[in-house]
Amino acid sequence: MAQNETFTARDFAFTPNHDETARQNFIGGFKKFINFDVEAALDRRFDATLAPAYEAEHGAPPATRKEAVAAVENDPLFQTWSALTFHSQNLMWDAVQDTTDRIIDDRIETYRALRDARPAGGSVTLRDDLVVRAPVSTTEIHRQPGGYWRERRADDIEQGLNYTGTVELYRSAKGMSARGSLEKDTLGQFVAEVAQRRAPDLVPARVLDMGCGTGEQTHAYKKLWPEAEVTGLECARPLVRFAHGTAEANGLAIDFVEANAADTGLPDESVDFITSIIMFHETTAAQTQEILKECWRLLKPGGLVLHLDVPYHAHRIPLIKQATNDWQVRHNGEPFWTGFVELDMMAELTRAGFDPDHAFADYESAGAATYFFFGGRKP
Repeated sequence: MAQNETFTARDFAFTPNHDETARQNFIGGFKKFINFDVEAALDRRFDATLAPAYEAEHGAPPATRKEAVAAVENDPLFQTWSALTFHSQNLMWDAVQDTTDRIIDDRIETYRALRDARPAGGSVTLRDDLVVRAPVSTTEIHRQPGGYWRERRADDIEQGLNYTGTVELYRSAKGMSARGSLEKDTLGQFVAEVAQRRAPDLVPARVLDMGCGTGEQTHAYKKLWPEAEVTGLECARPLVRFAHGTAEANGLAIDFVEANAADTGLPDESVDFITSIIMFHETTAAQTQEILKECWRLLKPGGLVLHLDVPYHAHRIPLIKQATNDWQVRHNGEPFWTGFVELDMMAELTRAGFDPDHAFADYESAGAATYFFFGGRKP
């Protein structure tokens, strides 16, 4: 593809054909059936049968996640749910891989052309010195085959294509789509709206999106604040490449950097708005504190930190949901989930340097979906 050729968003998109779309839609519907219909039946069975049986055996009803797991783990319906959940995840990745295998050579060629031509004026910075520590680097999050870091060819973007091919399917199957929009950056738009409510006076000159993944949510910040310098930071190289190509194809000048959110290399007090979307439950509890300290170091006075993540804290969800979440942690590519939701985030923010009077850890809703938000402003 010549450098003077006009690029469109579709040139670089994950574009399943008719049959691939039909298969992926079926799997999305299947996963939604499991997440809603089968789980609803399991909820009823837990309340009517499993919890009373546990109480009869132990002298008290289940009261903790561990006890709820003990109450359900040998039940045929729970085992059916777990088998369906596990195999639907396999089906999802297999279906998406078919599309990626068909388009990968063309998309790498397009990525190289976009990288060299930079039609939108953004940039990509890859760092050979970056070391991502285990267990983060060795975990297949969501059981994505090969994890986020797998590279099988030069300038590989395969894992970015696979991830973006599943993200809305996965989110809608969980009932967590923001607004039900077909736009790719709906969660980014939601984060930006929450930021404007919490800091209506803030007009950032520099925005940092930590753990930006494929970078599609980062687009919302550049659209809202077009004069701002927007940086997407991600530690998985195939995702960084894909994020850069996607932004350039969509005409958005965003800088993407391969870096660790706990050690960005950016100057002190150099960023006005720092955000992330579902990053913290995909890293260790120990690194959570390191990242929050880095946020405080980077934040300018008057700036805002606003992180979005899963709302699955024990005080908000029933015991049966805690039991199914526990299974997801152990068997379905969510190993850091429990550690994250068990943190006292206000305490973590205070330890990291945030002023308790200007920090927050609470919930915001977008339609039927609710998310956990935490962060604060620097006085």
